[in-house]
Amino acid sequence: MTRRLASKLLLAVTVATLGCAGTRRDGAAAAAAPGKAGAPAAAAARREGLPPIVDRELIFGDPEISAAQLSPDGAWIAFLKPLDGTRNVWVKPVDAPFEQAKPVTADQARPIPAYFWSWDSRFILFVQDHAGDENYNVYAVDPRAAPAPGAKVPPARGLTDLKGVRAEIYEVPKARPGVVYVGLNDRDARWHDLYEVEIATGKRTLLRRNEQRFVSWTFDLSGRLRLGTRVTERGDTEILRVDPAGMQKVYGCTVLEDCSAARFDPDGRVYLVTNGGAGDLLRLSLLDVQTGVEEVLASDPEKRVDLKAPVFSEATDRLVGAVYDDERLRFRWSDPGYQADHAALQARFPDRDVLIQSTTRDDRRWLVSVTADVEPGEVYLFDRTTKAVTKQYRLRERLPRQDLAHMQPIRYPSSDGLEIPAFLTLPAGVPAKALPLVVFPHGGPWWRDSWRCHPFAQFLANRGYAVLQPNFRGSTGYGKRFLDAGNLQWGDKMQDDLTWGVRYLVAQGVVDPRRVGIMGGSYGGYATLAGVTFTPDLYAAAVAIVAPSSLITLLETIPPYWEAGRIVFHTRMGNPTTPEGRAQLERQSPLNHVAAIRTPLQIVQGANDPRVKRSESDQIVVALRERGFPVEYLVAPDEGHGFQRPVNNMAAFASAEKFLAKHLGGRFQEDMPPAVAQRLREITVDPASVAAPQRAAPAAAPPR
Repeated sequence: MTRRLASKLLLAVTVATLGCAGTRRDGAAAAAAPGKAGAPAAAAARREGLPPIVDRELIFGDPEISAAQLSPDGAWIAFLKPLDGTRNVWVKPVDAPFEQAKPVTADQARPIPAYFWSWDSRFILFVQDHAGDENYNVYAVDPRAAPAPGAKVPPARGLTDLKGVRAEIYEVPKARPGVVYVGLNDRDARWHDLYEVEIATGKRTLLRRNEQRFVSWTFDLSGRLRLGTRVTERGDTEILRVDPAGMQKVYGCTVLEDCSAARFDPDGRVYLVTNGGAGDLLRLSLLDVQTGVEEVLASDPEKRVDLKAPVFSEATDRLVGAVYDDERLRFRWSDPGYQADHAALQARFPDRDVLIQSTTRDDRRWLVSVTADVEPGEVYLFDRTTKAVTKQYRLRERLPRQDLAHMQPIRYPSSDGLEIPAFLTLPAGVPAKALPLVVFPHGGPWWRDSWRCHPFAQFLANRGYAVLQPNFRGSTGYGKRFLDAGNLQWGDKMQDDLTWGVRYLVAQGVVDPRRVGIMGGSYGGYATLAGVTFTPDLYAAAVAIVAPSSLITLLETIPPYWEAGRIVFHTRMGNPTTPEGRAQLERQSPLNHVAAIRTPLQIVQGANDPRVKRSESDQIVVALRERGFPVEYLVAPDEGHGFQRPVNNMAAFASAEKFLAKHLGGRFQEDMPPAVAQRLREITVDPASVAAPQRAAPAAAPPR
């Protein structure tokens, strides 16, 4: 993905993905050394056939080095690395060893979730929120500046440093490297006004008040505003041309379709990623914004999956290839130079996915990440002129690759015969027969799982579990028809897609039906609660993380800046403003079926979660307490929708690991550092102390 596209998507992601660690974190105390579980435990593991227990810290702790990016001029490499126990941004000259790097940020409260270079390589821009509230602000730091007296890092400038305001990055124009275009919702929490911000001074200039439901803006290669994308009151998407006389619609798609402007080409046309119209799969098109003529450039030649991402040359600003996410990544190159270089790298690293992680502005140097299901990532610097390949670092150097488990794609029929694509990770060293199973549905639900080194799959497989990750209907990546098959099906056919996956593995003899668990976060947490309410005899243990318990209260408390997506939620989930929609959502809400729960249950929540409020967990804990049914409850006071601080993760996953072992019979790592043990005590909540949430009145319809 180009720096331009990455900057647009930066604030849509809560935290950076760091290889096999998934979404990680800052780290208070160091965990036990890899061998601290003791020689007797390792010997017992070998007798069982399983590999030795892998320390939680090696999977979920901070990686030593991660997320490296080349500066556009090729002179520097920036990367993430812990500083005093918290993940921060560091820089080094491109040819210097990593030991000579210096930090340029020094946040001690939370890890830096994401950063990028300005086009002139003068500044590093990064984002940060407060305690997980997702009100991200944008900051800039000059990596060449000297630290202030007594400080470890150069001073950072807050470009959008506003309390309770969420910034959206729209564009970092190559032709105007000293500015960044951002959206701020300080005037109206639902909608972001467009500002131009000078990086060097922080001066903000209002360009457009957002009074017409705009969700993004697109600038051409000269830095001129050309397009605005808005969501109508019906939920449809419209792309409009910015003319002196006003805005003119040039493209559109329905509430059940996707279309977005990626970037302009040198001829003034715009690249679109769209599945609008009769086609099923996401494709890349080139749109003439004057005539409206669309030319399709890239779509899956095998007609199986959506376009995952286009690849553009930063030197020419033209399309050079496309990536498709199937059972493995597939690359289709339209540029002969890119094709030859990628093929040479792929030949050097067989059975690995070779990803271009970062490029210089002239395309002469690439940072390349080499990954697999049992390889979190090795990063190399590739010189396209000399063809030299120089290793930079290995993500999670201490993680024992030989003890990791392979992930395999599978497919099985659901209740209505729909074929469900999924990934299955089997524990290494033991026969695939009568194994305990953990179903791990992804969040979203408009997301998907892929073949990669997945942290939870490796964690659970190492403890002896088979791990099923189903891409249930409603998952993205498989076309409109598969996505639409999930409409209004929360807890119904979407849940069947999990249930029939369990039945398939039981029928194959792989899984012991008496030892099946389910664990997931966000929508995966909802699916966990739905599993223990709608299919209570299927699961012997469940861990629900930031899990919606009532679809009604979930929709009533969505963040205000999600207003553009409200109609999408009503269309795909159910409409709580109609009698039939509200009845459907009430029926699909696990909170209304707590009497059916007989599965041991653990609930994990971030106190500051803006998406799934703490009240979602509180209300089901209270309902179970009133039933007299035991439930384990963890609440981190300094986290939001998913944990970032490693000490919180170490505590939560240590507890979940022991919980699953108790009820499913897998292994668990008994020891934990004192700081983690202390944190676990701090975030463990007595259900008797939880107050019943006050049900808020439904929000009034927003003014038009």
